[in-house]
Amino acid sequence: ALEMTKRLLGQQHPQVATILNNLAGLYHNQGRYSEAEALYRQALEMRKRLVGEQHPSVVSSLNNLALLYQNQGRYSEAEPLYR
Repeated sequence: ALEMTKRLLGQQHPQVATILNNLAGLYHNQGRYSEAEALYRQALEMRKRLVGEQHPSVVSSLNNLALLYQNQGRYSEAEPLYR
């Protein structure tokens, strides 16, 4: 899905960020935390750039990254993202 979306809509389309976020969620659930973190961060940066920092999808990305940190016991990193 990721490669098709990039090819059809372009690498800088918001749907690419959504798929990156979903793939990160899969990795998160599998315990592949470093891979999940990289994709969550990539999705977050894309969303900020493409739709603006006040968009609900950015909030979702911040929450997902915070949850990843929380699940790893990285509470001091999770808290500012939740706030």
